[in-house]
Amino acid sequence: MSTATPVIRIVDSPEALASEAAKDFVRLARESALAEGEFSVALAGGSTPRRLYELLASESFSAGVAWSQIHFFWGDERHVPPNHADSNYRMAFESLLAKVPVTQQQIHRIEGENPDAWQAARAYEERMVQHFGLVEGAFPRFNLMLLGLGSDAHTASLFPGTDVLTEQRRIVAAPWVEKLRAFRITLTPPAFSAAENVIFLVSGQDKTEAVKAVLRGEFQPGRFPAQLIRPRDGSLTWLIDRAAARHLDA
Repeated sequence: MSTATPVIRIVDSPEALASEAAKDFVRLARESALAEGEFSVALAGGSTPRRLYELLASESFSAGVAWSQIHFFWGDERHVPPNHADSNYRMAFESLLAKVPVTQQQIHRIEGENPDAWQAARAYEERMVQHFGLVEGAFPRFNLMLLGLGSDAHTASLFPGTDVLTEQRRIVAAPWVEKLRAFRITLTPPAFSAAENVIFLVSGQDKTEAVKAVLRGEFQPGRFPAQLIRPRDGSLTWLIDRAAARHLDA
């Protein structure tokens, strides 16, 4: 299997980034629905994707999406209830899912309210096994994986120095993140890399050093976990605004 070469697309502003991502989402949703009758997407949390979700729910984009054919998952979740201000599910629900014609059967959230984060991870893994009809040892092949990037080069809940970075067998894990003093529930590196299309959304000057390290630096995934996302037989796109991309070579 081949590993995708990153395609880097630099845009002028956060708004342009959201617009380009929305166009990609609509195109990929249409292509997958035509080819497979379904479009599976793993949503990202954090601040950058919110504007993308708002655009997708707007008249300009919503009419072009076959919402009934989409299944929504999440790449990671905080260890909090779904109504918590920090919940990735809540952000996506309020900015997108509550505004478009989808049913509860199409929404597959991580149950972050479970007091046992590992139990929540196992339950989410089993849900994906059932939905995708996976055999033992296989990983789900999402049509689209949306990801962000932290200023420390983490993505989803793959943080520098955490045990999950070396996980090769599980689909979902619940790493303890010492810097946050909290558990997170996240897909594992091989699960992210099994996606058909991966799109990173990166905005802001506080991400410049992380962008340069991940895309131009030495391969050190223990320090720069986003380097672990290397789709096998899939596409890898980095959508970056100019503020975040200013330290990249021309």
